[in-house]
Amino acid sequence: MIALIAQANRHGRWFWWPVVCLFICVVLVPTQSVAQRRTSPDSEWRYIGGDAGHTRYSALDQVTASNFEELEVGWVWRGNNYGPSALGVSRSTPIYADGVLYTVAGERRTVVALDPSTGETLWTYREPHTTRFVRGMRNGYGKGVAYAEVDGRGVLYIVSPAFFLHALDAKTGYPLDDWGTEVDLPGFPESGVVDLIPDLISDWGPWQSWDGAYDPAFGIPRELGHITSSSPPIVVDGVVVVGNSAEQGYNQTRIENVPGDIMGYDARTGKHKWKFHVIPRPGEFGHETWENEAWEWTGDVSSWAPISADLDSGLVYVPTNPPTIDFYGGFRPGDGLFGTSVIALDAETGMRAWHFQTVHHDIWNFDNPTAPVVLDVTVNGRPREIVVQTTKQGWVYTFDRVTGAPLWPIEERPVPQSEVPGERLSPTQPIPTRPAAFEMQGLSEDDLIDFTPELRAAAVEITKNYRLGPIFNPPIQRGHRSGLRSFVSCPSGASNIFGPTSADPETGILYVSTRRGCRSENIVPGSMIDEPNDIKTTGTTIADFAVLNRGDFRGPQGLPIFKPPYSRIVAIDMNTGEHLWETPNGDTPDRIRNHRALQGVELPNTGQMSHPITMVTKTLVLTAEGVGGTPRLHALDKLTGERVGTVELPASGQYGMMGYQHDGQQYIVVQVAGQNMPGSLAALRLPVEE
Repeated sequence: MIALIAQANRHGRWFWWPVVCLFICVVLVPTQSVAQRRTSPDSEWRYIGGDAGHTRYSALDQVTASNFEELEVGWVWRGNNYGPSALGVSRSTPIYADGVLYTVAGERRTVVALDPSTGETLWTYREPHTTRFVRGMRNGYGKGVAYAEVDGRGVLYIVSPAFFLHALDAKTGYPLDDWGTEVDLPGFPESGVVDLIPDLISDWGPWQSWDGAYDPAFGIPRELGHITSSSPPIVVDGVVVVGNSAEQGYNQTRIENVPGDIMGYDARTGKHKWKFHVIPRPGEFGHETWENEAWEWTGDVSSWAPISADLDSGLVYVPTNPPTIDFYGGFRPGDGLFGTSVIALDAETGMRAWHFQTVHHDIWNFDNPTAPVVLDVTVNGRPREIVVQTTKQGWVYTFDRVTGAPLWPIEERPVPQSEVPGERLSPTQPIPTRPAAFEMQGLSEDDLIDFTPELRAAAVEITKNYRLGPIFNPPIQRGHRSGLRSFVSCPSGASNIFGPTSADPETGILYVSTRRGCRSENIVPGSMIDEPNDIKTTGTTIADFAVLNRGDFRGPQGLPIFKPPYSRIVAIDMNTGEHLWETPNGDTPDRIRNHRALQGVELPNTGQMSHPITMVTKTLVLTAEGVGGTPRLHALDKLTGERVGTVELPASGQYGMMGYQHDGQQYIVVQVAGQNMPGSLAALRLPVEE
């Protein structure tokens, strides 16, 4: 594995080692197209993204356009039996390996093994109670488990909300013997678990200076920060690669926190192998991008979204989020590597192969929210191995997955600057030139609702209280001299975790879920909203500014302020960078169709106000309408986007959809969420012949 093959500077220019470049050009570039290596058997779904490259693709073909509407619910498994889980929060995608389904449920992230033909629970495993769990800030956000075969035995790996790594025998659910390190807490197994916090903070300055003993029941002291997890690890070549997450940046008021360093563990023994510093220390690449010595005490940079991998090169692709506090970063000047970036790491060593920062000095909550997608394509007649990151900004960033070189130019373009005291934004941001954006970029009067002249006039009047602008429209503080209420930045989360991107590895077509939205946070002094007695408040130094009253930018009479469609599926051919088609997510909601202000108005199909949930099969694109949408599953033609069938679901689909074949029968499993069944699973199949 070649480490440090290429690196981009902040203006997108590339520096190449001549010898390495020659080696890549002569040796590594394939002379003919090679089919992408499948990382799961066709009948299985061994990763939450279907395969290590996170395509959410199933090669099964029993279900076709001609028989899709014959699908029926084979079984329903209820996740609310495993403790409270708020509606719309649970985000687990099951995996299917060696004849068994595995998922997680509830805020305690209980691991559950299921019979794939009946949904019967086979076994469960739950971590013992700790104060660390009570302090958790993403407890219900668990996205599933990781699976690997070790010495011929199936093993499950899970990171809990309290930030322990567990290794379980996949057949029995028992913790592995002679694995990890003993945790000196009541109820914990003698083996099969690792407390991840000591490895995370052992060489971290604020912990080394802390005057106190480590308490495994509490975790990191509140004054220093908080760490948790929301996605499972990924196993690559015998290494368990662990990401993490922290308190949401829009809830923070204090500037100190812990960096979410990425760590690797031996899958066979649980031994700690390596750690990658997501906030570079002195002497490390990117350290100079942290000014004001902020690298010493601020944090949050982490990979809360899932990590993907290319098993051929041994690289893992880590999508990261911004540093501490969204919407104000005056205390952390500089670009702040590796915040809001895509990082390629060698899974064996943890060494950086390449990186690309998609937002410099991110204050817009533009974290990379979904796993990078690994694909093989053909561009201008040349086979290319790529990795693709879809973003909240509505862009598709595309890279050579070994070198990190952009497949199409990414240009540094000037952006507006901040008027908030103490804030210093990057003068430019990296803008992809291809593919074209899949969501609106900024908001102008031309984008406002125009179903009737009255609604449009009302929308124009509303916007007079806000500063409109382009995608990187900077925040303004409440009480701004202009008298404006707030700023508006669009999109607010085009591609997002609620509807992960999917792809067809056979054709190289990307299917992007996007939801239209804008943000208008109010920036106020941090002291105004700081809650020192809240157990979830971390740090000691209150920021000059923080966020109050998120999301107060609304349209007239409860309608969206912008034109539809409100959400879509967009198909992009990654061989050419061209958009192939787009289609609304579901149909116009009743609350809009029947709105009193729209009586007699001929409406287009607006789509739902939710991220569509997609997966791709050999024959179809499958899409559920997302939380708040109609409880239906649609089938789309992969090449045209035409809807070819619809079936009813027990409740609205959310986040996770997957497929497998068991005893000769193809199953499609949709995570569903209703008032009485949050975090549940519905398995669909064709009628079973008697």
